[in-house]
Amino acid sequence: MKHDYYETLGVGKSASKEEIKSAYRKQAMAWHPDKNKSPEAEEKFKEINEAYEVLSNDQKRSAYDQFGHAAFDPNNAGNFGGNTYSQQNGPYDFTWQSGGGQGADFEFGGFSNPFDIFEQFFGMGGMSFGGQARRQVPTYKIQLSFLEAALGTEKEVQIDGKNRKIKIPAGVDDGQQIKFTNFSLYIDVLPHKIFRREGNDVFVNQNITLTQAILGDVIEVPTLDGKLKIRVKSGTQPGTLIRLRGKGIKDVNGYGYGDLYVRLNLDIPSRLSAKQKELIKELGL
Repeated sequence: MKHDYYETLGVGKSASKEEIKSAYRKQAMAWHPDKNKSPEAEEKFKEINEAYEVLSNDQKRSAYDQFGHAAFDPNNAGNFGGNTYSQQNGPYDFTWQSGGGQGADFEFGGFSNPFDIFEQFFGMGGMSFGGQARRQVPTYKIQLSFLEAALGTEKEVQIDGKNRKIKIPAGVDDGQQIKFTNFSLYIDVLPHKIFRREGNDVFVNQNITLTQAILGDVIEVPTLDGKLKIRVKSGTQPGTLIRLRGKGIKDVNGYGYGDLYVRLNLDIPSRLSAKQKELIKELGL
């Protein structure tokens, strides 16, 4: 199983090009087979170069962020090759690309033909009309809460003056657009009070006490689908990140789930009694 490219280079998903380049040089020097004689050095060096080749290229990095390793799997060439198709369904003339080709603002997760998702959203698959495509099309804005975008929801929107219910798939992101010839849908996601999104990963801050950091404890942390108990190890340092695999946002195209990262921050009391201060001095904290 291939390793995550960001983990291979030791950088976060929001890393800049310079940070990626610097991390690559550091890792490449450490694992170069001429310098590192460990049995796994050659394989590790290949992984580092493969990761850098993708993450240093804007187009490849964008494809990887959206589809993961599947974007470069030759068995998926038909899904990511960007072949262009057109079709007419009633008054709606569609032009779309079969996968991650340039110009596609929104991938129709689980649908090879955008008519399928159009029919699911609007229930208009059985209509049969003639007509030509319009050059200028209206854009309908849908505002979603963070959790609605992450978990999926059903919303009502006005299309040509009529209220229609549409199903929003889990994993849509702010600024994504579903484009049709006669209209397009723009996704506007409101920020959350505690969760922050990066790709399909979610970050959340959690305060712990000095006692918990020193001795360890079991604490409850918020996730997208409720509270979850995790263990804090004794000697935990401020700023420690705990990764909860698969607890992030579902990929809109069906490629698994992101992760939830819990950052542990130390909650320092602002007021201490004289006795508490004396105890801290005795402990040398």
